Amino acid sequence: MAQKLNIVFFGTPEFSVPAMDMLHNHPMVNLKYVVTMPDRPAGRGQKLQSPPVALYAKEHKIPLIQTENINKEEAFIENLKAEQIDMFVVLAFSQFLSTNVLDIPKVGPYNIHTSLLPKYRGAAPIQYALLNGDTYTGVSIQRMVQKMDAGNIVYSNEVSISPSENGGQLFTRLKFLAALGLNDFIENYLSGNYNEEVQDESKVSYAPTLKKEMGLLSFSNHNSDEILNRIRAFDPWPGTYFFLEGKRIKVLNASISSLKLPPGNLLINEEGIFAGTKTQAIQFQQLQIEGKKPENDTDFKNRLKNMFPQQTSWELQ
Repeated sequence: MAQKLNIVFFGTPEFSVPAMDMLHNHPMVNLKYVVTMPDRPAGRGQKLQSPPVALYAKEHKIPLIQTENINKEEAFIENLKAEQIDMFVVLAFSQFLSTNVLDIPKVGPYNIHTSLLPKYRGAAPIQYALLNGDTYTGVSIQRMVQKMDAGNIVYSNEVSISPSENGGQLFTRLKFLAALGLNDFIENYLSGNYNEEVQDESKVSYAPTLKKEMGLLSFSNHNSDEILNRIRAFDPWPGTYFFLEGKRIKVLNASISSLKLPPGNLLINEEGIFAGTKTQAIQFQQLQIEGKKPENDTDFKNRLKNMFPQQTSWELQ
């Protein structure tokens, strides 16, 4: 029987928990340590709150290290060097590892990434797949190097994207597929079915960190598909919105309409609420005005009629 793998897991958010849980329960893994970010103030009371990864480690009594910078934890690093660590597994850790740290594991340090590398290197691969209207994405595991997401690929699995799938739904699906992919990679390694593939640098694309202002919709500058892709990609964060008479209107759901409208024109009629784009118009199914709860199109249309009884169309910013 093969010897168990000594693994250290690095991660922080809820997204990382299923993969860590798989390692904790794998019969051929010793999960030696979990490394995560420090507790942070959260909520209205700004009380210190542990990251989800830390909560899991505490609950399951796994040795836990919380640090702002793992590269400065000299005593812990020296301890790892003496402990015959086989692998590092990293998923959404939010810190770069120095060469001194990356060189510790005997087999290697590996990062789980939710795209088909070399496509969408960076912080937001799930959202950029939706933003660009991709019909498939996947999970990759790559050997970590100093360059972001650039190491050799040791595992890759393609999955389809549903036409109606939004960021939150794809996020949830991929966090479990990441855990399953990690299990497959470990099984492949233990059985000797292990190889590395160099990434094709000519096919690299990037998925940088999302910013809140990216959620502002421009109906005059984008076509209907681009608008719908933004609505899907930025749900739940940063969300998509437009301004009407100085009020921020959050867009929660919409579809393409056959109605003909000039780009940037908002119209309410008997059938609903519509906005013209560079191509087809879109129809809103769910909207939310700032300070209020989400409303379906009928309720929001009535709200607009009460606010602007003499007006049925607007030119949006």
